Amino acid sequence: MLYRWNMDIVKVLVCLFFGQCALIPGYHAVDLGLLPNDTQGQTGFSEPDLSYCQMILEAPVPPTADQVPWFCICSACSGNQGQKGDRGDRGLPGVPGSQGPRGLTGLPGRPGFTGRPGIKGEKGDAGDKGDLGYPGVSGPKGSRGFKGDKGEPGLEGPSGEQGPKGDDGQCPETCEPLPGPAGEPGLPGPAGARGLPGLNGDPGQKGLKGDPGLVGERGLPGVPGEKGDQGPQGLCNCKDGAQGAPGQTGEKGEKGNLGPTGQQGATGTRGPKGDQGEMGMIGMPGPCSPIVQSTFSAALLTSFPVPSRPVPFKRVIYNLNQNYNPDNGVYTAPVNGTYVFSYHLQVSTRMLKVGLFRNFEAVVRTTTPVDMNTASQQVVLSLSQGDWVWVQVKDTTTNGMFTGSESSSTFSGFLLYPDRCDDMFGRDFIDNQFPDKDIPWESPTP
Repeated sequence: MLYRWNMDIVKVLVCLFFGQCALIPGYHAVDLGLLPNDTQGQTGFSEPDLSYCQMILEAPVPPTADQVPWFCICSACSGNQGQKGDRGDRGLPGVPGSQGPRGLTGLPGRPGFTGRPGIKGEKGDAGDKGDLGYPGVSGPKGSRGFKGDKGEPGLEGPSGEQGPKGDDGQCPETCEPLPGPAGEPGLPGPAGARGLPGLNGDPGQKGLKGDPGLVGERGLPGVPGEKGDQGPQGLCNCKDGAQGAPGQTGEKGEKGNLGPTGQQGATGTRGPKGDQGEMGMIGMPGPCSPIVQSTFSAALLTSFPVPSRPVPFKRVIYNLNQNYNPDNGVYTAPVNGTYVFSYHLQVSTRMLKVGLFRNFEAVVRTTTPVDMNTASQQVVLSLSQGDWVWVQVKDTTTNGMFTGSESSSTFSGFLLYPDRCDDMFGRDFIDNQFPDKDIPWESPTP
């Protein structure tokens, strides 16, 4: 390649130096770039195509010197032009060039204006009827409709023609009437009235003895006493002598002071666990207990309770601090204070006379003469610590207190607030053991 370039330079220099464009023998004009590619001559002199030079000279804007081929510059110094040769055969097509890089995507143009709506086209011909589709899934069954109104009676039809006369009847052998066929059963009669409640059953057997209560906590040990002073040492200057007569018994001396506590002995082996002791009685609260809480609510289990005694509401619904005794139906006030009591009783077919008692005296009474009714009362009482409150029925003929699966009779009460510490002094305390005796109904009402 370097050799080819050097020879081209030599040819140009020869042309410029001698003033003529004769070619060097042994080189073709096409090889030197003097002729177009489609012109191929034989070895020897070939004249370049000067039509390109003429086109450059006739251009409106003349090109620069470096853009003009050298053979156009040397055309003036060339010799006599020979005849133009025949046009050569068309050369083979060149190899297609490689694809250039893809250009950048242009910006989207502005949306065009919306054209006017076109003229409505003519209605098309009706299409053929489609094939029958598959049956759909059956829907859910609808709810039952309301019963329709009863229709009006139809018109009376015309009377039919009289039928032929029947055969003469035969007299029976006896004059007794023959029974006809049985009629259809009649409609059911109305429901009867509700029956009276049954009598109370026999009392159940006495329950088993409850488990013994828990053992109380062990008390704190006492403070050891002070050590006594040591007595003076006695003098002894005696010698062994004869035994004297027994002296008289002296008076019993005063009890000596408690000696010092000895050292703690070794811990013994653990003994077997003892039987559980009975639960002790609940102690009385202190004289000033503003934080004491007490409330209860109980329901009746047996209808028509025993009269002239507290009614035991044995089904305990709530009994805070166990101040209500469900065995005898008596509530014991834990502290001096203000209390609220109420009873709501179901009445059966009998009359009911019931009262709320405090310490063997009736506070309020209720009489319910109407059958299948209720009796209710609510009172506020000021009680001292240890006072008793209960509900009591007057007698057997007026004992209509009832309970069942669909109706309940209840007795409730609670401590509204305790007294102040200054108001508690001077109140008497009543024994907590309720007496087992009949209580008169006609007690004076406060």
